[in-house]
Amino acid sequence: QVQLVESGGGSVQAGGSLRLSCVASAYTSGSRCMNWFRQAPGKEREGVASIYRRDGSTSYTDYVKGRFTISQDTDKNTIYLQINSLKPEDTAMYYCAASELSWIQCLAAAKPSDFTYWGQGTQVTVLS
Repeated sequence: QVQLVESGGGSVQAGGSLRLSCVASAYTSGSRCMNWFRQAPGKEREGVASIYRRDGSTSYTDYVKGRFTISQDTDKNTIYLQINSLKPEDTAMYYCAASELSWIQCLAAAKPSDFTYWGQGTQVTVLS
C-alpha cells in the first residue's frame, strides 16, 4: 500500500502561482511512476504531468508545458507541482497518483486507470 497526502491548493488571481505537494508513505515499485491529474466539475479526469522517480525524468501534456513543473524531493518522499501563470481554465481538483508503470509507459500519455494509488485531491481555484 502507498498512501498519498496532498496540499498546497487554494484560490489565486489569474497570473499567480501555486506549489502543490504530495507526500508519499513509501518509495516502492508501486510508486515508481507518479502523476498529477486534474478534474473540473462535470469533466473527465485528465493527466497533467508525470515523473519517473528513479531517474527524475518528466513529461507534460502540451497545454501546461512552460507553466507547470513536476519535481521531487527524494529525501522527503515528496512530489511537487509548481504552477505559474495560472489561468481560469486551470481551475480543478488536482490529484496525485502512483503506479508501477515502466519508464516508457510512465512518460507517455497517462490514463487514470493506469494508476493504483490516489491522494484525496487539493482544490485549485483561479479567479478571473
